[in-house]
Amino acid sequence: MNVVIFGATGMVGQGVLRECLLDPDVQRVVTVGRSPTGQRHEKLREITRADLLDFSDIDTELSGLDACFYCLGVSSGGTPADTYRRVTYDITVAAAQTLVKLNPGMTFILVSGAGADSTGRSRTMWARVKGEAENAVLRLPFRAAYVFRPAVIQPLHGITSRTKAYRVIYAMTKSIFPVLLALFPNYVTTTEHLGRAMLGVAKDGYSKRVLESRDIAALKH
Repeated sequence: MNVVIFGATGMVGQGVLRECLLDPDVQRVVTVGRSPTGQRHEKLREITRADLLDFSDIDTELSGLDACFYCLGVSSGGTPADTYRRVTYDITVAAAQTLVKLNPGMTFILVSGAGADSTGRSRTMWARVKGEAENAVLRLPFRAAYVFRPAVIQPLHGITSRTKAYRVIYAMTKSIFPVLLALFPNYVTTTEHLGRAMLGVAKDGYSKRVLESRDIAALKH
């Protein structure tokens, strides 16, 4: 399986990248983002670029792929609404439209978040924008497309968030994460489990197109 990861330097993206590099079923991993991952691996081909709205110059690099794990995102806290929409909706749709043209047989997995609203009725900006991005991706004629809506995610294996506030929170709560996992297994996951779950759905599919935190927790791969 040949895969592409958008946002491989973020916390979720780092987790997915780790699992892809470890999985013997994955032969090639392409990452696309504004900064390098810092990883070195025989499977890995990194593409760093400033323009994430036009991919016409790298069509060849983005062809022949079986799955996309789209993990690129930005925190809504402190981010202007127009910037949040550009990153969350515009770039997502631009990438998905390019990939479906080049790889119609691809499985596309979009990492969204718990609380995203695909009905457009939420009063919360970030929930509406994430929902719009979900709907846009699910309408495209991929072989299969799925949305993952994780809730609380524990970073493992040295993985860190790029958001300073989140890093502080994770550092403060690190010792109680095992307790949270035990008490709230349907709402707390890890970067390792999430990465494996996404790989499993890319390989085997799933009965629902939108996977809530409870569905993600139930996946065993």
